[in-house]
Amino acid sequence: MSARVVLLGPPGAGKGTQAALIAEAGVGAHIASGDLFRKHLGEGTELGALAKTYMDKGELVPDDVTIRMVLERMDEQDARDGYVLDGFPRTLEQAKALDDALGGQGREIAAALLIEVETEELVRRLAGRWICRNCQTPYHESFSPPQAAGRCDSCSGELYQRDDDKSEVVRARLETYERQTAPLVGYYESQGKLARVNGQQRVEQVTADLEAAFGA
Repeated sequence: MSARVVLLGPPGAGKGTQAALIAEAGVGAHIASGDLFRKHLGEGTELGALAKTYMDKGELVPDDVTIRMVLERMDEQDARDGYVLDGFPRTLEQAKALDDALGGQGREIAAALLIEVETEELVRRLAGRWICRNCQTPYHESFSPPQAAGRCDSCSGELYQRDDDKSEVVRARLETYERQTAPLVGYYESQGKLARVNGQQRVEQVTADLEAAFGA
């Protein structure tokens, strides 16, 4: 069942959850680009220090630095036979650079799985999140609302919404995703590697559909 898989989808589609589930099912390692950055920055590695020089200037970390982190992680024992890439590649340029790097090692991505969710559902998922100012307990208007509106069940603290969870910001994030990812979807589609999965089903059904899409 091992495979080299890229997991695609907009913010709020459940990529992290699904990547972990299909990795646990035997695909291989769950490789999340965000986790890699935190690990390298936290440990002060050479790549972490290099990435930090760009981040401190407010610049994007160059693709070649991110790809080096990803390739280094792929060489670890648990990822030798398979992995699920979560959060990378994000752009067409990154996908091409990744293919070039893997091709040089005689490897390639087997499948790109796109979790599709309608925009209004994504806004409902992302813009419904609230957090307690005192104890940081998270709530959601639809999935886990507080017993009393605006107040934390645990400590009665005030609930607030982070700026990046507000609906107008969420919509802007989704527009950015669409601009960046549309060419990436076309790229994998042209290779015959893209599979689309309905992300508005029960979590376990999405997982089953993802696994079926690459022959697990």
